[in-house]
Amino acid sequence: MGKSFIPPAYAPTLNLYDTQKAISLLKRIFEDSLCGLLHLRRVSAPLFVEASTGLNDDLNGVERPVSFDVPFTSRDAQVVHSLAKWKRMALYRYQFSVGEGLCTDMNAIRRDEELDNLHSVYVDQWDWEKVIAPRDRTIEYLQNTVRDIHKAICSTQATLRSVYPQLTILPLVDSEISFITTQELEDLYPDLTPKERENTYVKAHPVTFLMQIGGALRSGSPHDGRAPDYDDWSLNGDLLVWDSVLGQALELSSMGIRVDAQSLDQQLSIAGCDNRRSFTFHKMLLAGELPLTIGGGIGQSRLSMFLLGKAHIGEVQASIWDPETMAVCQDAGIILL
Repeated sequence: MGKSFIPPAYAPTLNLYDTQKAISLLKRIFEDSLCGLLHLRRVSAPLFVEASTGLNDDLNGVERPVSFDVPFTSRDAQVVHSLAKWKRMALYRYQFSVGEGLCTDMNAIRRDEELDNLHSVYVDQWDWEKVIAPRDRTIEYLQNTVRDIHKAICSTQATLRSVYPQLTILPLVDSEISFITTQELEDLYPDLTPKERENTYVKAHPVTFLMQIGGALRSGSPHDGRAPDYDDWSLNGDLLVWDSVLGQALELSSMGIRVDAQSLDQQLSIAGCDNRRSFTFHKMLLAGELPLTIGGGIGQSRLSMFLLGKAHIGEVQASIWDPETMAVCQDAGIILL
């Protein structure tokens, strides 16, 4: 059963035709800005990878990939959940240098995703990855990268508002970013759930970068799950904004400085995932053969929702929905693509 809701008195700011044009413009502007600020080159990416390579991500560790056999290769393939590990391997294979990176469209199927205003089984992201030097594995480098992504969002919004004056009724993206760790957030609101903490804090700080996700907090549980084999849990985070339409925190990006050999070794043990040490990707990383990188995914539909003032992700992407979601949207006069 879906958990979608439509806020009272909600009406789309743009009609269906203008929405489609605006999405196209938004994607071009944002990608060009992002690539310019982070020094990224556009590359092609796979829709599926071989299961045996360990390149697919298991996200929170419980999601099931869509799998199929490829008869002429005698191998099994998996539709990607994300490209976090593939990108790092690509930087190695393409021989990118320090300071250079790649950007690509990531289209994924997450069959176990819970359906609501922000989630569907179809996921579209700008996935990016960049080679860094050992000296760059710092909180400061991570935060400066977040500031560049924020600049790209602000410049994209400015262009959209000039082309579509209707969008000026939506709030401007806040010019300041609040950086806070998950432990600091738990200390502030110990009696709230992780999601309640995010909503409470982000409402007061409309652009927030929540850092250090994946490891256990002093309460004994992590703020949220993270796979142990791409982000370094001490050097990662989520970029959150306050969605005035839905009245809640909205995650636009998950990103981080990636694991090196030492942090991968530690996190595999903590997560009970030592069996992954036999995968090609993990062997190379543990042997120090892969470049040090920073990277992340930025939701294309999420950013479109936010900048165009939409109440449901189905207004900006085509997917499959449950009967309850379709009924809720139909009653509200919302067209699902």
